[in-house]
Amino acid sequence: MTNEQSSTGLETADIGYLLKLLPHRYPFMLVDRLYDMDGDESCVGVKNVTINEPFFQGHFPQFPVMPGVLIIEGLAQTAGALCMHSLKEDYKAELVYFMGIDRAKFRRPVVPGDQLHYHVKKIRNRGRVWRFSGVAKVDGKVAAEAEISAMLADTAEARAFAAGS
Repeated sequence: MTNEQSSTGLETADIGYLLKLLPHRYPFMLVDRLYDMDGDESCVGVKNVTINEPFFQGHFPQFPVMPGVLIIEGLAQTAGALCMHSLKEDYKAELVYFMGIDRAKFRRPVVPGDQLHYHVKKIRNRGRVWRFSGVAKVDGKVAAEAEISAMLADTAEARAFAAGS
């Protein structure tokens, strides 16, 4: 199931296709698949949280809790993959830069054995800058939420952005 239609008519993406869309790799790939992809408007990403995650070695080993910043990163990766998928062949960005986090709230801990569902919805996009609202849920209950913005960039733009130009 690389990139196909689901029974709802919305698209899905497995890990193989996600690896084509995003530059992230283990241990920083925080999305396992996408479903309910509705153009560039919205989708849901899934992350299966296991005790084998490298961050659990140091993030409260006696009570392993997924760091909130990584939950937000998972929301951002889900949104970034949706952006890249929606562009098809129109533009091939080499990087997706995280530009901002607003209204972040953490509601409950995420622990090994949980399955995170990253619900992202486009607020707007202007050129290569996108803004999404995101809600991370476990068993239908909100674990975290935030608004995130990102910029799609090629290598030259990425270098200029990093240099502050």
